[in-house]
Parts: sequence; C-alpha cells; structure tokens
Amino acid sequence: MTVYDVFRETANRYADRPFLHIPAQATVTYHNTAIELSYSEASTRIEKLRDAYEQAGYGLGQRIALVLDNRMEMFLHFLALNSLGVSIVPVNSGFMRDEMAYVIEHSDACLVVSLPEYVNKIQSAVELITEAPPVQDCGSFERLVPATGPIAFGAAGDDSETAILYTSGTTGKPKGCMLSNHYFTNTGRWYVEAGDYIALEPGQERLITPLPLVHMNALASSFMGMVTSGGCIIQLDRFHRSSWWTTVRETRASCLHYLGVMPAMLLNSEASIEDDFSRQIKFGFGAGVDPKHQECFEKRFGFPLIEGWAMTETGTAGCIMATKEPRHVGTRCFGMCPSWLEFRIVDDSGHNVVNGEPGELLVRTRGDDPRKGFFSGYYKNLEATNEAWAGGYFHTGDVVRQGEDGSFHFVDRKKNVIRRSGENIAAVEVEGALFQNPLVENCAVAPVDDEIRGDEVMACIKLRDPGKSGEGMAIQIFTACSELLSYYKLPGYIAFVDDLPTTATQKCSEEK
Repeated sequence: MTVYDVFRETANRYADRPFLHIPAQATVTYHNTAIELSYSEASTRIEKLRDAYEQAGYGLGQRIALVLDNRMEMFLHFLALNSLGVSIVPVNSGFMRDEMAYVIEHSDACLVVSLPEYVNKIQSAVELITEAPPVQDCGSFERLVPATGPIAFGAAGDDSETAILYTSGTTGKPKGCMLSNHYFTNTGRWYVEAGDYIALEPGQERLITPLPLVHMNALASSFMGMVTSGGCIIQLDRFHRSSWWTTVRETRASCLHYLGVMPAMLLNSEASIEDDFSRQIKFGFGAGVDPKHQECFEKRFGFPLIEGWAMTETGTAGCIMATKEPRHVGTRCFGMCPSWLEFRIVDDSGHNVVNGEPGELLVRTRGDDPRKGFFSGYYKNLEATNEAWAGGYFHTGDVVRQGEDGSFHFVDRKKNVIRRSGENIAAVEVEGALFQNPLVENCAVAPVDDEIRGDEVMACIKLRDPGKSGEGMAIQIFTACSELLSYYKLPGYIAFVDDLPTTATQKCSEEK
C-alpha cells in the first residue's frame, strides 16, 4: 500500500470526520480564520491537485521539493503527489540560500513548489544550481509548470520512494534519507497497534503538534498515526509557550507530541488552577524531557509524558518507547526492546558491554530482512549507508545503558551532533562557517547542557590576533556566521581560547 491508499481507505470510512485543523493563532499571517477540513473535503482538494500534476506530466520516479511550512498545502500536496508515485523533498523555509540550494540540487528535484512568500528566495537559491529546476507558486496552480523529464512505468508500491528527508550528521553536509511507502505505512500501523499509554480510539483522536513537517516526527509519526486511525491532526505553525494551553483547550486536543524543550518552557510559566488537563489529554508522545522535569510536569498538568527513542533512519521499525510501566520516570528511560527488534549495546571496539554498562546502541529488524521498515539508504551515498549498517546492525551513534529489568536509558550521543530544541546540528558544519572567517585561526564546536534547549551550541575560538578578543569580536564573528548558517545553528556561546588540543594531524581532538 501507499500513503495515499491508507488515506483513501480512511476517507471512505470517516468521510465526515475532521482530518486537519489549523487554529486561527497559527494562520494569523495568511488567513483570517482557523482552517478545518474533513476527510471528504481534503479528498476533493487532493484529487484536484492530483489531476493538475498528472496533466502537467508528473509521475512515478520523479521528485518535487516542497517549501510549504506547517500549512494545509503541505499535507494536500504530499498526498496528491504520493498518489502519482512522486517523491517529495520537504525543504526548511528558514534555510539560508546555500543550504536551500544544496538540498534542492542534491535531491535532483525536478520542480520546487513554494508558498508565495518564498518564491523570490527560492529563485535566488536555484540560481546557484547548474541545471536549476523551475519554481512553482502553489497559489497559481492554474499555470502549473509542465514536467520535462520522463516518468517510470508501472505504479507506486510498498518499496517506492515516498520522501527524502535531510538530516545533519558528523560529516557536515546533510544526508538525504530515502523513505519508502512501507516506512510511512508501517509507522501508522505501529502507532495504531502500540496500545497501553498511547492507545488511539479509532475516529476520535485529536492530536496537536507544533513540530515541523520537514522532520520525521510530524510528517510520519503524528500524520500517519491520525490518518491510519481516522483521527484529526491539529497542526500549529510552531510552539507558542504563552498561548499553548489555551490552544490545547480550545482545539479539544486529546493527545500531543512534544520535544524536550517544551516541558521545560511550560514549567517556567506561573502555576494556575487551570493547569490540570487529566480529563482532556491522554498522553504526550516525545523524547528528550529533562529528567528533573518529567515527574513535576506530569503531576502539575495531569498526563504522562511518554518518552521514546527513534531516528529518521530507523523510523518506527527501530523505535523503542516506554508505552507501559515501568517507565522509570526521571531517569531518561525510553522503554524496553519490542519483540520485532534485535539490538546490541557495544563498546568502541564493537564488543558487547557488560549488562548495565553504557555503550552504543545497534538495532535491526528480526527475520530475513534486517532493514525492513528502516530508511532505504542515504541518497547518493552508498558508502555512508554501508558504514551505518556495518556488521548487519544499524549503528545509531547514541550511547545507552540497559537496566536490570531490560529498560533502556539514554546516556549521551557518541557522534558530534548537537541536539538543540529538537534540531540536529552538525558541529563540523558550524566549524566550517567559522573557518571561513579570516579572523579565526582555529576553532572547535561542541554541545553544552542547557536546561531549556537540551543542548546549546558552544564555539571555542583561537583568534589569529588574540589581543582582539572581547564582546565586540564575538558579536562580529556571530554576525558573520549568520550570513552562512540558519538561525538555529548559530553559536549560543563563544569563548576565546589561547589554544586548542589537536591530534597528530592537527585536527581538534575529541576531548575538545
């Protein structure tokens, strides 16, 4: 089955039930009211888009980049394109020009579909591409740019590519994770069948999420969970702390998705008699809550924060989640290994650690196909794909330990990726931007703990002229970085140092 097939079956069963709700607070910059679509209404719009794409010559085997933010258009275009076998490449509208050009060019997108307000920015980005794809304003589909490339024969199926999501890694440039229809539909089945704390009632749930649709959590987990169960997605533009609980209450949300930064920020708000949501919210689904915040949050707001672990590469095939007791609240516990998953916890030499000791988590699917349900590979990077699957297990790069009862507990990241407010940032990418500054002789970037964001980006810099260190120089370097990096990658701390430890090849050591 395809993602579109799942939607079509649900739309037939729950035609009049709500499919999508975008609160007025999230539409204020482009619409004067809230947006709500039933499954039937969404289906009508999707078929209209499908016809337009098909008549313009788009089909199986092609890729189209979408710069549609957390808008209704993102869901509708995704489903319309999926029905034709076209893979999507979600692009973050907050990217800098070079970052945007890289994703569009590397993915071989044959068209970029954009919200009207980003068309000029994207036109500027594609000027950097030798064979630049056309840019289509999603508000002018009566003049859809015709396809120029060929399409494949046949129809999309389980293994067909559905999307490429770009995720930061230790090598700097983002890697494109190829995700199949099976990856998405398996995510929906997983959510519906999970039960216990995150049990979904068919045709009844209303799931609120502020998370970005360029990431796996919102595009696959919450979206497919609701589509598969006949629930309603309440999609926000982003997280608004001051109005969060008002929006939750007004939208009649029954469950929510979160990142660790959200509980921390919400606990900082003044306590109120209206804080108890035990009669409305069944659960929060997420990862990364600060251990010292979890119990306090659950007692104050009246529902459990169900912690889990997964990556874009693993999908829910490799997901481990504390959906039932014991959850070991406040210990970074993310549950026990599910029956379909095999794992190892290994040391730096690849040997299994003693039970209870920390080590890197390796995972794979049980049975004849250890990669079933995982990503299909890194696009144009077979070497990185093979390295990730060395020895027949997927190497997660995350350090965990297993308790006496089998529960997993997150310890740290082995790879130098900074997890700031839910965004993965490659330290080497920030270092690359800093090294372009002629004032910088050497630098090292690493995460430091932050009570709100989880990680914060810290840059240790050795200047060519140490006598110029100071606040003014830090601001100058930060400003130069802002011309090269998206806002969320910029260093939160800059420290000027006299020297940095290096290896024999003059690279900064891992103990930076």
